[in-house]
Amino acid sequence: MADHDTRPGAAPVLTVHDLHVYYGHAHVLQGVELSLPQGILGVVGRNGMGKTTLCNTVMGLTAARRGSIRFRGRELLGLRPNQVVSRGVGYVPQGRRVWPSLTVDEHLRLAERAGRRGQWNRDRIYETFPRLAERRRNGGAQLSGGEQQMLAIGRALLANPDLLVMDEPTEGLAPVIVQQLSDLLVQLREEGEISVLLIEQNLGVALRTAERIAIMVNGRIAREMSASELAADTGLQQQLLGVGRQDDTLEPEPDTGEAHQPESQEAVVFRVRRHSEDGGEDRPAPAYVASGAPTRWSSGDAAPSGQRPGAATTEERPAAAETTSAASTERHAVPVVSIAEMTGRNAYVVGTFDTKGQELRFIESKLKRMGLHTVTVDLSTSERPSSADVSPREVAHYHPRGSHAVFTRDRGSAVSAMAEAFEHYLASRRDVGGVISAGGSGGTALTTPAMQRLPVGIPKMMVSTVASGDVQRYVGATDISMMYSVTDVQGINRISEQVLANAAHALGGMIAHASRQVASASKPAVGLTMFGVTTPCVQAVARALADRYDCLTFHATGTGGQSMEKLAESGMLTGVIDISTTEIADLIVGGVFSAGEDRLGAFIRNRIPYVGSCGALDMVNFRAMDTVPERFRGRNLYKHNPQVTLMRTTVEENTAMGRWIGEKLNRMQGPVRFLIPEGGVSLLDSPGNAFWDPEADRALFTAIEQSFRQGGDRRLIRLPHNINDPAFAHALVEHFQALVNNKPAEGSRYATI
Repeated sequence: MADHDTRPGAAPVLTVHDLHVYYGHAHVLQGVELSLPQGILGVVGRNGMGKTTLCNTVMGLTAARRGSIRFRGRELLGLRPNQVVSRGVGYVPQGRRVWPSLTVDEHLRLAERAGRRGQWNRDRIYETFPRLAERRRNGGAQLSGGEQQMLAIGRALLANPDLLVMDEPTEGLAPVIVQQLSDLLVQLREEGEISVLLIEQNLGVALRTAERIAIMVNGRIAREMSASELAADTGLQQQLLGVGRQDDTLEPEPDTGEAHQPESQEAVVFRVRRHSEDGGEDRPAPAYVASGAPTRWSSGDAAPSGQRPGAATTEERPAAAETTSAASTERHAVPVVSIAEMTGRNAYVVGTFDTKGQELRFIESKLKRMGLHTVTVDLSTSERPSSADVSPREVAHYHPRGSHAVFTRDRGSAVSAMAEAFEHYLASRRDVGGVISAGGSGGTALTTPAMQRLPVGIPKMMVSTVASGDVQRYVGATDISMMYSVTDVQGINRISEQVLANAAHALGGMIAHASRQVASASKPAVGLTMFGVTTPCVQAVARALADRYDCLTFHATGTGGQSMEKLAESGMLTGVIDISTTEIADLIVGGVFSAGEDRLGAFIRNRIPYVGSCGALDMVNFRAMDTVPERFRGRNLYKHNPQVTLMRTTVEENTAMGRWIGEKLNRMQGPVRFLIPEGGVSLLDSPGNAFWDPEADRALFTAIEQSFRQGGDRRLIRLPHNINDPAFAHALVEHFQALVNNKPAEGSRYATI
């Protein structure tokens, strides 16, 4: 291996300058700038920010539109991946990508034969990873997640690289393996043989191993600082990364007597070399087992002297527990995954294998006969031994408070906690081709919340005894397919065999023919919200944008707003024109079409261009006239049709809505334009119509104006039109195009407050 040039003025190991990468029309990397002189540089950021694209571009797997990537002063852009590796860059890809049919030794022999000669050879890999030596004759598909990651790292090290690019190496691993991988990274840093570009969602690992941290936000490096500076600034962590402290105290795992505990039994699975000045003997890394696995955004401040790594002090624990509890109540604490990040074709078969094992194994067998690779995940809380690929304890480690929060011996709390842990677990996977489960009401409630967190387009199938009733709570705002089991999910009989087989074949077909396109190939997608009384406006906007955009219209009936925001968080929308915000009226006043407190939350968490308005905030929605609550019977009610009754909002209610909207808009990090239609907010809110009430409208507009903070790329615009006037639709389109194209709108035409 070539000697490292560490002389002053020597070229950095890696320099990235003005790097721009596109996927179709999507501008993914937007002028990335970073430099790694030597050592370890951690790159952190939320999902969908472009971190994996950065890795792929460095390795020649993704083409750049423009920019430069220099390795020790030599340009890498334009080289094929094998040429990049031959220059001295190793790669540990996200998801490990080991060959299922090749043995461990065959993997390493191939890598050793293709790599450069140097200090890393197969003997040293087996010395570093004793578990791989034990399993050298096992195929890649027979290895646990931790073993696969060891193999992926060993394979990369056999190239004897000067630079190692590692894309989320700790993803999905048990805490003991995470700790030991961290120790290996520290060893590499201290020995100075290899520099590392570390992409890592686990902030604790990044802070413990890297000297410097680069924070990636929306395809750009927003900040770069020392790891110690970021570790000490929890406010900055929260602002830029959405990080909250977690109690990830490391302590021995109690002996549960389970016969099979994947990952957690690998107490010393690889050996970290400790080279003393006098050439002292190697010694194994300390083995820790975490009671609660670090979440993908757990804090990981360096432990004070004398304190075990990751352990919280006595004074810290109450605050950490309080933060964790608060976070666990917010659904958006679970990472939202972009469909572009889901690269696998594995069929996940999930459920309670202690009670539904026969049925789930039957589904698994049907999927395997179709040629699909399956991953079985056991969500049982009985603490019985499990034969699934992923045991209940491994899933439970993903609970924000660790596995002890799941195995409480109280069935109700255990099931609820396991459902939350499974949400975090499934959100961390990148190899999900589809998910299928089968069960009763408990099993359905256990698995579907995690399915709802997957992007639209990832196949999701739930065979359930409750599928013939009201399934809104299970399906939510996403594309879960529910199949009624007909008989109870209890054994294989002539009915259940046919139903379960149909479900498996349906999922298999969806996986086999799944499209991974984020939007249409030719047009970026834009989300529009519509209600019956804002239809003319929405139709005019859609017509104006049709040539350039794929316009997705959502009916603002509660789930409509939720669906739009889910697509926005999944990275499937270029921007949003939120014309009809009527769901907020139902939230504030108590109607039937509320989208919940998290309405507008997606645009707070993501820097997506947002153009909004006050569409249909003059009304609250109820079902048939006789369902209107008694306290509202004397109000201005309008019979929209036999099944829908509308109620005019009052001055007080409009004031409350305006303040709520203003506060939400102020929290948005991306570009914002909010347009106020002074001539009325719906077809009914115009002179001579049922809901025309200038005083109530004025209260709404004034409250928004008084709450709204102008400045930067956030503007409030008043227009003297009804929301359905053509001029208002034109203004919405103009401001949206200005935001997306990063150009000013024709401001002289419109009054800005």
